[in-house]
Amino acid sequence: MIKKVIQINIIITAALYCGMAGAHEKVSMEKETCTRRLDDGTMVHMSASQQQHEPSDQYCTEIPREGNTLLVIDLVDQALRNIPVGMRVVRGTSEVDDETVTYLCPNSHPDRVMRGETSLGKGLYTVFITGDAVPPVHYEYPLRVQMINYANIFRAAIEPMIALLLLTLLGYKLMKSRQV
Repeated sequence: MIKKVIQINIIITAALYCGMAGAHEKVSMEKETCTRRLDDGTMVHMSASQQQHEPSDQYCTEIPREGNTLLVIDLVDQALRNIPVGMRVVRGTSEVDDETVTYLCPNSHPDRVMRGETSLGKGLYTVFITGDAVPPVHYEYPLRVQMINYANIFRAAIEPMIALLLLTLLGYKLMKSRQV
């Protein structure tokens, strides 16, 4: 009987956890975490890739390894393509006080894509995207390079853990009621 309760716990936990794995598949660009939108409605999308490690993988704010990283900024709105837009990557979170790792001068991008390659070591970085417009355009992307995000791990594990605890409690109560 205990084996059956354990098997049921494992099956239900696996079923609950599998649904979370496919949660990112069909998300519109507006709701994706790599997209930033300002109050005026302008929107940009950023992706990062490391061709030397995993050529087909794209990342947003969590970059798994150190090394050369290609940052691609998609200027989604037409208005952004007609103004000078630049990019600055800094080690840390302050645009003014922290070390600048990469700087792309503001230019117009009629093809809507801005590309920059940089070498990132382990740590925290911030990508600042600025546009010379009235009012000025300013987007920020925090980057974590080769760092474990314990908050995301905890969020992904909490539902299966709660389900496992509830099923274990249910199995315990069931076993105890059969013994009486």
